[in-house]
Amino acid sequence: MSHPTSARLTIDLDALAHNFAVLRAEAPGAEAAPVIKADGYGLGAAPLARRLWAEGARGFFVARLSEGEALRAALGADHPATIYVLDGFLAGSGARLAAARLTPVLSSLPQIEAATTFAAASGQPLAVALQVDTGMNRQGLTLAETQAVAQSGDRLRGLQVCVIMSHLGSATDPADPRNTLQRERFAQVRRLFPQARASFAASAGIMLGPDYRNDIIRPGISLYGGGPEERPDPRLRAVAKLEAPILYIRNVEPGELIGYGSNTRIEKPTRIAIVGAGYADGVIRASKGKGYGWLAGARRPVIIVTMDLIALEIGDAPARIGDWVELLGPNVLLDEIATAAGTVAHECLVRLSGRAERIYLGEV
Repeated sequence: MSHPTSARLTIDLDALAHNFAVLRAEAPGAEAAPVIKADGYGLGAAPLARRLWAEGARGFFVARLSEGEALRAALGADHPATIYVLDGFLAGSGARLAAARLTPVLSSLPQIEAATTFAAASGQPLAVALQVDTGMNRQGLTLAETQAVAQSGDRLRGLQVCVIMSHLGSATDPADPRNTLQRERFAQVRRLFPQARASFAASAGIMLGPDYRNDIIRPGISLYGGGPEERPDPRLRAVAKLEAPILYIRNVEPGELIGYGSNTRIEKPTRIAIVGAGYADGVIRASKGKGYGWLAGARRPVIIVTMDLIALEIGDAPARIGDWVELLGPNVLLDEIATAAGTVAHECLVRLSGRAERIYLGEV
């Protein structure tokens, strides 16, 4: 009898649609424009976008120009979705942005200058978003630059500023005073561009309240069931489920070592399962000794993680070769994995590789 030997990744688009509805209901007067950068956080931007479009999404945010081009090609050249590119207007990118009908998010004076030069040369107005740094000190025009640009009509000649946006640096902590400071600064920016729609809140920011939601919300990690572990939202469902089969079961005696090196020594008689997935499939190596898999209705501690294999302590579980172990999903939550590995949920998702078989549920 043959058994499966490699991992499978199930992406539940019905759960995605549910999460989108939950997040959109938090801001009933705003547009919800999903963030599907990094190939939809590793889950496949095209199938995600098609389902989200069917659920009412009309705009999407990606990071790279190449991501925007790929998404436009997947949706169709004439598809009416607005695709915002967070990298903005980089040197030599004008023709590609125009060909794919992408909306660059301009974050610096050189980007604005490059965009106006391209618009003048093409003879066509260029729709853009402007990003302002209100306190995160990462991307965006300074407040002084924003004011200067707004007060000088020539600086934006040929550009249609459709959206003004910023990004919160401490939204996962509602008590952090930086949230209020950034909100007040963004209110100043909004007054400079009264004709533009405003976008301020991503996943965590949506939950800070109506003062942060404005005209467009940008749900990202929450769409996929992630969020701050200290404030989990029980309404959200896991979208991704990574499973791998048991390849071997063995008993290890006290004093024996497992895996490479001499760091993992077994202290008591231990029954282990060797599971067919590893860090090449996206399982984070740092979860060794901290994470767990789900087998036979219970958590099973991770002993080691190698490139292709994981060792789990399974005790007296009724396990057999070929049984599936859940490594991510409704019983092994994304945020718990992130905490065990000392990282964030975003990284756990984007690490998922293309090696696992992919199964989409609820595809349109």
